[in-house]
Amino acid sequence: MKPSTLKHSNQAPFWMLFGAGGMVSALIGVALVFMTGLAGPLGLFGAANPIGYENLLAFARNPLGALFIFAVIALFLWHAAHRIYHTLHDFGIHLNAFWWLCCYGVAALGSVVALVSLLRM
Repeated sequence: MKPSTLKHSNQAPFWMLFGAGGMVSALIGVALVFMTGLAGPLGLFGAANPIGYENLLAFARNPLGALFIFAVIALFLWHAAHRIYHTLHDFGIHLNAFWWLCCYGVAALGSVVALVSLLRM
């Protein structure tokens, strides 16, 4: 094929967000589930609970903490959206603009909601 006849794809940014979300979930997802789902509720941290409301609120109000929270939420959402979109294709569901908007639109909306929520703190 001649270079001028190649079809341009808009998938590169979505694959990048998918890869970044997968990396973040692999590196810190398990630790977040352990800390917030098991260790905190079971009192494994003792009296100085680092995931108590006051500590987490202070972390979210710090600009670097808010950036970290936003990155985790947004990248998890984009990773899930891309995986669901391609899993629908694997199940034989005809992918069209509706399914694309359902998957990636929810990820975009969730990212915006997370950003606005963190900025309002």
